[in-house]
Amino acid sequence: MGKVVINTTGKQPKIIIYKPSKWKRIQKDWQLYSLLILPIVYFVIFKYGPMFGNIIAFRRFVPGGKLYGEEWVGLRYIMMFINDPTFWNVFKNTFVLGTLSLVICFPLPIIFALLLNELTSKKFKKFVQTVSYLPHFLSIVIIAGMVLQLTSMNGTINTVVEFFTGERINFMQEAGWFRTIYISSEVWQTLGWGAILYLAALTNIDHGLYEAARIDGANRWKQTIHITIPGILPTIITLLILNIGTFLAVGFEKVLLLYNPLTYSTSDVISTYLYRVGLESSNFSYATAIGLFESIIGLTLILSANFISRKLTEQSLW
Repeated sequence: MGKVVINTTGKQPKIIIYKPSKWKRIQKDWQLYSLLILPIVYFVIFKYGPMFGNIIAFRRFVPGGKLYGEEWVGLRYIMMFINDPTFWNVFKNTFVLGTLSLVICFPLPIIFALLLNELTSKKFKKFVQTVSYLPHFLSIVIIAGMVLQLTSMNGTINTVVEFFTGERINFMQEAGWFRTIYISSEVWQTLGWGAILYLAALTNIDHGLYEAARIDGANRWKQTIHITIPGILPTIITLLILNIGTFLAVGFEKVLLLYNPLTYSTSDVISTYLYRVGLESSNFSYATAIGLFESIIGLTLILSANFISRKLTEQSLW
């Protein structure tokens, strides 16, 4: 806080607030500001530093040659992926998986948090929370291994399918099943953990509003619609904008561990395509051009979502 001084020299007393300079505030709370050093170093080295490498999207890069490419080729690599039908199939898969994740995986934690909030038994509520959180702490390798085991020809799911239909389905060898399996595993893994922020937001809602609503005759459903959801709306908007910004960043590790050449038509996404083209084929300039294209789309989406949200709901990230 600034220093408050009352000036009585004039005809009317004036209250003057002297705010300390930024440098003095840093000197006073230098211990707190020092905690920012490691995060800043991390972002500079691993986030902002690699951005200079985007120059090789416009230059011919040869492994073992110059760091930023041998010669300027302009938009050659950009035109390559624009005219590449394989890329557009990969882009379609990424768009479909991103849309399904946004439509299915985003609202379910909200519904789950609202349901947990209605539980009256604290012991049962803690038990459900603990069970739902556990998949988040498992590594992607373990999650993928469990999915492959459950969906194998001799797995649990096929045992149930055979009991009802008399035949088994080779889930991981049929392209049509990949999206269903991926989204189902994503819901199982993220449902409980995603509800944490909403549960925290629910605790900040004034309980006096619920009491007033009950006096007015509002049932639990009306209380949820008119009090609970508006109370957590800022959190929902913030997370929605962040999810839209990472719309095309479909989970690389899980897709890489689950897909195979037989399911490329529905499972191959931009990140796995970049992995094969950039690292396995050593075509770094082409992969960088595609990655730059993906980043520009992500930036456009998050800026657009933030602008629309600010206009419609007056809630935004900035």
